[in-house]
Amino acid sequence: MTRDAFRADYVIVGAGSAGCVLARRLSEDPSVRVLVLEAGGPDPWWAWQIHMPAALAYPMNGTRFSWDYTTEPEPYVDGRRFHCPRGRVYGGSSAINGQVYIRGHALDFDRWAAEDPGSSDWDYAHCLPYFLKSTTHQGAASPYRGESGPLSVEPGVGRSPLVRAFLAATKEAGYPATDDMNGLQQEGFGPMDRTTRAGVRHSTARAYLRPAMTRPNLRIVSRAQALSLTFSVERATGVRFMRRGQRFTATAEREVILCGGPINNPQLLMQSGIGPPDHLDEVGIPVRVALPGVGQNLQDHLEIYIQQRSRQPVSLYRYYNPLGKLWVGAQWLLTRRGIGASNQFEAGGFIRSRAGVEHPDLQYHFFPMAVRYDGQSPANAHGFQAHVGPMRSASRGWVKLRSSDPLAPPRICFNYLATDEDWATFRAAVRLTREVFAQPALAPFAAEELAPGARLETDAELNDYLKGAVESAYHPSGSCKMGSDVSAVVDGLGRVHGVEALRIVDSSIMPSIVSGNLNAATVMLAEKLADTIAGRDPLPPRSLPVYQAPDWERTQR
Repeated sequence: MTRDAFRADYVIVGAGSAGCVLARRLSEDPSVRVLVLEAGGPDPWWAWQIHMPAALAYPMNGTRFSWDYTTEPEPYVDGRRFHCPRGRVYGGSSAINGQVYIRGHALDFDRWAAEDPGSSDWDYAHCLPYFLKSTTHQGAASPYRGESGPLSVEPGVGRSPLVRAFLAATKEAGYPATDDMNGLQQEGFGPMDRTTRAGVRHSTARAYLRPAMTRPNLRIVSRAQALSLTFSVERATGVRFMRRGQRFTATAEREVILCGGPINNPQLLMQSGIGPPDHLDEVGIPVRVALPGVGQNLQDHLEIYIQQRSRQPVSLYRYYNPLGKLWVGAQWLLTRRGIGASNQFEAGGFIRSRAGVEHPDLQYHFFPMAVRYDGQSPANAHGFQAHVGPMRSASRGWVKLRSSDPLAPPRICFNYLATDEDWATFRAAVRLTREVFAQPALAPFAAEELAPGARLETDAELNDYLKGAVESAYHPSGSCKMGSDVSAVVDGLGRVHGVEALRIVDSSIMPSIVSGNLNAATVMLAEKLADTIAGRDPLPPRSLPVYQAPDWERTQR
């Protein structure tokens, strides 16, 4: 590729969940030149680890497809360091995540609009049309479901007897059923949507980027790590990047758009002199624009695995051996069917941890085996588990530079479990899950509790366990938040305060984390801002009813 190819109308940094959306939507205008810089490489068809839905634990571990970051010692959980994988491949984190498609609750987006007058069109009615535009749901038609969007969404089938028993147990425990957590009613338990198509992961690379790659006005430069931004007075003019040991500059005639995610975006801004002045002084970078909120407001979802041994040999453990894995892989490679064709998060749900919580603050993913994300099993036996954790923690962390070296990994700290409310909500999650697992529907399967272990009952005992057992759900967000207050980094249109022609589009601009997995909301956000950037009229708002428990102020269920 010649150096002339590094000049375009729009330079997009990152071919991840948002970057792929923007690449496709902006290049729909043949008169517009779009250049995408991606630090990783393509997602080749033979890389089964990122295409087989059941292989989700593989790509997020290691450096082939991920930045594979590690946090600083987390101060409220005995200094533990947490794994923080971020996609470094076409599709970004949508190519290495768990493929769960959850939009978040309608009130999350209404909260965004209420918190900042300049973000009033981020309420649910304005966001819903872009959720619909972005997806094709393979299930029954519904006004809440997209019909012709690029991203394929399939409902969980739940053939496992453990999944069926779990859903029956949640009803016996008094919780409602919902047939669509992204529709009228999030609260309750039911099938869980996922981003797959015909037995294959449907990342944004497959959904958005690859169909647009034949366009002559779209260029994608792989293995291109952004180092810093270039400027002309107060205007961003391009991106310095490294590729195969050489340094280049990409020039943007209209805008530079950062889609590197909530870890890499603040790193690039600060390396360019945009950020908290005190911190930039610490690492010896001249301050170009003082924005104290860059790298602050970092949020995530934590979860705990409540694990039970199974009395019957019906879990996925039967495939947890070399021959079993070979069978699953061969079946998937030849037919795109079988165990390998599902992420196995076929069912889940949302509940409120206590009375007085307006909408669900606990999320469940049910998994028909007792195993961690890193592939480790706590016992050599059949089992099952629920991943459960709070959705709207008040804890806030940060991203900082390690040094002025743009190739050095950033420092990351989430300040997990920094508030008393976090601990109380997690203890409630353990106890409410134990109650579900004790219902008659699961009696034929549920043996002893593997984790945390039935002997741990008091608040102090559970707190002690939680310190060493909570794990990230890998949903970082908020480090370049949208708004107009002193801590905001971008306005309601994603434009960086104090800099012309520089925009951020991805989960880093979320002012507060949504109640659910983040990929769906990130794709929606990119679709919405793509219209803004391209100068197209926004889709008209769409008002649909949203369920709220009628007695939420007085009862937990």
